[in-house]
Amino acid sequence: MPDPKATARDLPKKPGCYLMKDAAGSVLYVGKAADLRSRVSSYFADAADLAPDKARMVAQVAAIDYLEAASEVDALLTEARLIKDLRPPFNIRLLDDKSFPYLELTTAEEFPGVYFSRQPDPRSKLFGPFVSPRDLRAALPILQKIFKFRTCDLEIHEADPKRRFQRPCLLHYIDRCYAPCAALISREEYRGTIRRLQRFLEGKRRPLLSTMRRQMMELSDARRFEEAAHLRDQLRAIESLAERGVLDVHVQPEVFQQDPQAGLKALAKLVGRDQIRTIEGCDIANLSGRETVGSLVQFVDGRPFKAGYRRFRIKSVEGQNDFAAIGEVVFRRFSRLKDEEQTLPDLLLIDGGAGQLAAAVEALRAAGVSGVTALGLAKRAEEIYLVDRPAPLSLPRTSPALKLLQYVRDEAHRFAQHYHHILRRKSLLGERAAAPNKLS
Repeated sequence: MPDPKATARDLPKKPGCYLMKDAAGSVLYVGKAADLRSRVSSYFADAADLAPDKARMVAQVAAIDYLEAASEVDALLTEARLIKDLRPPFNIRLLDDKSFPYLELTTAEEFPGVYFSRQPDPRSKLFGPFVSPRDLRAALPILQKIFKFRTCDLEIHEADPKRRFQRPCLLHYIDRCYAPCAALISREEYRGTIRRLQRFLEGKRRPLLSTMRRQMMELSDARRFEEAAHLRDQLRAIESLAERGVLDVHVQPEVFQQDPQAGLKALAKLVGRDQIRTIEGCDIANLSGRETVGSLVQFVDGRPFKAGYRRFRIKSVEGQNDFAAIGEVVFRRFSRLKDEEQTLPDLLLIDGGAGQLAAAVEALRAAGVSGVTALGLAKRAEEIYLVDRPAPLSLPRTSPALKLLQYVRDEAHRFAQHYHHILRRKSLLGERAAAPNKLS
C-alpha cells in the first residue's frame, strides 16, 4: 500500500475532492480543495498544526483517493454529495439533510413566478443548485428590478375576470413587478419577460455586467463612494449567479420527494400486504464487465435511511452478468441479516425486469429468507414485475406507488453509479481505486 504522504505529493494541482481511507478501505474523511496536491499535503507536513480530531484522523489514514472537479463549485457540490452518501466519521459539516437552493421559474403556470427554493416543483424551470444561499437571495431583488417578475404565491389565470379589479401590491408601485395579478400585462408579454430572464440566467449576462462596472467606475471617479459600494455589491450578487452546479450532474435526490405515506399505502395495496414500512433497493454498476459494484439503499417510512446504505464489490461473477451480480448482492445481504437476526425489509426492489427479479428471488430462497416481497422496475417502460404475475404491470405516471418505486430505484442507481464514476476514472488512468466505504 503506497505511503499517504507520497501519494499526496503526486496528486494533481487541480480542484477536486479527496477521500482519506483507513487500512480496511473505509472512508474516514471527505474534503474539497482548489489545489488537491497543496491541500492534502498540508495534512502531512511536519509543521502541520492540526486540531485534535484531524490529528487523530490523519494517524489512521492508510490510503488517499481523489476525484478531479471541473471547478471549485463542482468540487464543493461533489463533496457535499459524497459526505451525504458515505457519512464519513470525521465529517461533521454537511451530514444533515440541508440542501443547496435553486432558482425556480414556475413555467407550468400561466404567469410564472420566480422563487428561491429548497424544495422546487420538478415541473418548473430550475437553475442551480447554488452554492451560496445568501448570494442567491441578494441577486433575486436585483433581477426583479430588471425583469419585473412576480414573487407572490397568487394563482393567476388570464381568463379570470376578477383580475381587472385586483389592486396591485407595493412591488408594482415601486416598479418591481408588472402586476399580472391586476391584468396590467398580458400573458404573452409577461411570458416574454420570463423568457428573457431565462436567457439571462443561461449565460447572456455580459452586457448588463459591463454596464454596471462602467457605472461603478463613474460613481467612484465622482467620489460617490457609498453609491459605488452599493453597486459593487449588486454586481457581486449578479456575478454569483454563475457559481452554481448543473441540474443533471449535481443531483440532490432528497429535494424532489413525493408524499411518502400515499406511496406506501398504494404500494402495500398493489403487492397485497397490510402495510409497508421498510424498502430496500438494489442496483448494479460496472465498466464493460470490470470494476463491478452493487448498491443497496434503504428507505424507512418512504424516506432514505442513509445509515442503511451499503455497497458490495462483486466477488463471484466474471465478466458482465447483471443477473448473477444481483443474485450475489441479494444473497450476501439477506444471509447476513438472517445470521445476525436483524429485521428484514418488507419489500425488495430490483432495478430491472423479469430476469433480474428471478435472480433476486432465487437468491432469497438460497439464503433461506421468506416474507420479503420482491419486485422489479424496468426503466424503459417503467413496468413493474411481480413474482406471481406472468406479465408486467403498468401504472399511471401519476401513481404514488410508481413514484415511490422510481425514487427508490433511482436512488439505488445513483448510489451505485456515484462511486463507480471514481473507479471508472481511475481505470481510464491505469490506476487502481481503493475499496468504497461500507463495502460488504
